[in-house]
Amino acid sequence: MVEIDSWRWQGVPFYIRAGKRLPVTATEVVVDLRAPPANVLGDALSTRPNYLRFRLGPDVAIALGAHAKQPGTGMQGREVELFVCQEHGADMEAYERLIGDAMKGDSTLFARQDEVEAAWAIVDPVLGTQGPLEMYAPGSWGPAVADDLIDGPCGWHNPGADAQGWTRSCG
Repeated sequence: MVEIDSWRWQGVPFYIRAGKRLPVTATEVVVDLRAPPANVLGDALSTRPNYLRFRLGPDVAIALGAHAKQPGTGMQGREVELFVCQEHGADMEAYERLIGDAMKGDSTLFARQDEVEAAWAIVDPVLGTQGPLEMYAPGSWGPAVADDLIDGPCGWHNPGADAQGWTRSCG
């Protein structure tokens, strides 16, 4: 867990999960929203909070998920997701473009030195702490002990792992 030392983000946890040989290659940011103060639909509250999801790679997408009223006269809810995706078409492979830009002297896609130093200022202290090494099977979502790191209705969001709209991708 990472914390931001700011009054705006006080008490807001940031969880980062990364690994090698996971079942899906994706970079996503998921923002779980707090539950509303009242249950206006009168049905069982959703087990999944409303959320914003930003997929940064390999596809670029934005999703808004919510527990919304079903059409009709009844006051029943259902899970919905508004999903917008940027189609890539015939784009170059990531390293193909990067190597081409390097050969042309275009540093637009390269990190600046101050950015790299700021990132290492966050990562370096973590690397110095030696915790227990947890092994996991290739193609899995990581060790089972990771599932216990997040309490409450929120949990790890595994892209493509469930039927709540997470299987959507561009293309």
